Amino acid sequence: MAARLTTSESDDLVETHEINVTPFIDVILVLLIIFMVAAPLSTVDVNVDLPASTAQPVPRPDKPLFLTVKPDNSLALGNDTVPREALGAALDRATEGDRDKRVFVRADKTVNYGDLMEVMNLLRGNGYLKIGLVGLDAGSATPAAQGPAAAQAQSPAAAQAQSPAAAPAPAGAAKP
Repeated sequence: MAARLTTSESDDLVETHEINVTPFIDVILVLLIIFMVAAPLSTVDVNVDLPASTAQPVPRPDKPLFLTVKPDNSLALGNDTVPREALGAALDRATEGDRDKRVFVRADKTVNYGDLMEVMNLLRGNGYLKIGLVGLDAGSATPAAQGPAAAQAQSPAAAQAQSPAAAPAPAGAAKP
């Protein structure tokens, strides 16, 4: 209960009908501290082996533009090897300056995630925002699923030398 100290004719304290917000603020501050401590603990950094995509393949365009990241982190636009510094000019030639054309990115399994993101940032930096990631269907037979003899028969260089017509269908596309 709150009281107001004012001078009046009587010695009685006048009772006020106002809410005392000090305990309310104390409770809010305690809750804020609890959530500030608990929020970083709720995010967990776990190593994950991601599964293959089971999404329906997107229909292939007439002339898809494939950018391949090879196991040695070199780039190939179509079948031609392209240095990273000349990627923007090579893309402009291949797309005739149409930056709205989707670029399908293929990467070898051995390419680090950070290296793949660097290539995607190169595309974004050159103005190509429509990027499709190409992967194998979960139901398709991969050399690893067929056994070690089949995995040795198809080297990463042979897998990267596929023509765009024989390449796997795009598994999904990232939109800006």
